[in-house]
Amino acid sequence: MARIRVLVVDDHRIFAESLAAALAAEPDVEVSAAGSGPAALRALERADAEGRGYDVLLVDAELGARSAADPAAVPEPRREESAVVHGIALVAGVRAARPGVRSVVLAEKDDPRTAARALQAGASGWVAKDCSLQRLLAVVRGVLRDETHLPPALLTGVLRELTAARKHRTEGERLVESLTPREREVLRCMVAGLGRKAVAERLFLSPHTVRTHMQNVLGKLGVHSTLAAVALARRAGVGPEGGPLGPEAGPLRGDVVERGGQLA
Repeated sequence: MARIRVLVVDDHRIFAESLAAALAAEPDVEVSAAGSGPAALRALERADAEGRGYDVLLVDAELGARSAADPAAVPEPRREESAVVHGIALVAGVRAARPGVRSVVLAEKDDPRTAARALQAGASGWVAKDCSLQRLLAVVRGVLRDETHLPPALLTGVLRELTAARKHRTEGERLVESLTPREREVLRCMVAGLGRKAVAERLFLSPHTVRTHMQNVLGKLGVHSTLAAVALARRAGVGPEGGPLGPEAGPLRGDVVERGGQLA
């Protein structure tokens, strides 16, 4: 029998261990638990090294928020960890590094905005923590068939959030496209956090010329500050000059809900 390898990631230790024990009673499920984002990343690396990678991650929607506010919530051996990896960030990182691993977010309450962010980050499902074990198992098995699972009550709100996000992105892309090639270079430098002098040195321009380009960028984007310009550029998929989201990367493409999955 092919076994499904599941990693439960939750900084509420009792919940994580209880859920892992319940899942482990299933004959086709092999499960481990991690009490933090860094611990989950280590578990993933170990599993890869052993050639026995995980199939599904069950990730707490509030991962990181609880441990940051209450150190006692983190298992004792991990209190020395200064890095905090939040749930949605973990989902995005796993999706980028291990596309074959499916992530399902476990939530104490339904929140359309957070659920939409989770789907955009690469999650394949959103499940209430108080759902039945059979429901959770159905989701785990479903996401391995490339399905996307959402509670019906959340569907309208999530679609509204995704539509709004796409509208903002489309408008941002249109505004960015109105910039000249040189202005787009300046904008990418702004996204990278470079000041006027640093931009001038990077692009071999005078500070005065850079100032003019920056003013033109703000005007064409319809904003009044560098911070607002950077926020708009990020939403439009513009990355920093020379960075991991540089000009060759282009805008981010697609939403998880639109990848042919099934909403359930």
